[in-house]
Amino acid sequence: MIPFRTLFYKEMLRFWKVSVQTIAAPVLTALLYLVIFGHALQGRAAAFAGVDYASFLVPGLVMMSVLQNAFANSSSSLIQSKITGNIVFVLLPPISYLEFFWAYVLAATARGLVVGLGVMLATAWFADLRLAAPVWALVFGLASAALAGALGLVAGIVSEKIDQLAAFQNFVILPLTMLAGVFYSIHTLPAPWAQLSHFNPFFYMVDGFRYGFFGAGDLSPWTSLAVVAASFFSVSFACVLLLKSGYRLRH
Repeated sequence: MIPFRTLFYKEMLRFWKVSVQTIAAPVLTALLYLVIFGHALQGRAAAFAGVDYASFLVPGLVMMSVLQNAFANSSSSLIQSKITGNIVFVLLPPISYLEFFWAYVLAATARGLVVGLGVMLATAWFADLRLAAPVWALVFGLASAALAGALGLVAGIVSEKIDQLAAFQNFVILPLTMLAGVFYSIHTLPAPWAQLSHFNPFFYMVDGFRYGFFGAGDLSPWTSLAVVAASFFSVSFACVLLLKSGYRLRH
């Protein structure tokens, strides 16, 4: 376990040493979203029965922050190591592919959850939050952060330049999170957009996490969990295969 612990510790230090950039900045961004959208759409946007819009918005903002920061942590770490050339110090030691994978993914999960907790604490002053099913909230928080971290690792492997990784984040991750029901319930969407939302895996993460707060969602939490779990195992399997092949890691 020494190789795994060492790599995991390195990845944890990497984002913790610059916590103003990696933690405080995303929390401030989410708080601005809440202030602007919560004020502009309060009383205008439909949410769950008995839930005001600001309260409805907070779990979505928390999950959006978790996903984006977990993805950013693993993807940026790997691409920077590849560009600077210090990836060789990770590839040369006797670190197995699974240790490599889990060290990056768990560190990304940790950053995502820390940012999510920060967003929740910062926005709790502006909304009436309650945890109707805390276990569901915890399960979806962990599973979603892990999935985003695995996606970030895949993006870091296949990207050779910063702009390629930025394109992946701007044209894949950002649209998927923004269109995952963070700011609205899909029941308010007209056809065919409501149906198309079911093809977005991030929607199931947001909806399942929101269920943990209000005990209500657009879908059953078991359905959402099944989709998230299947997505995680699929992405993880592809990621481990890429690591094992050395694709764009060994030149």
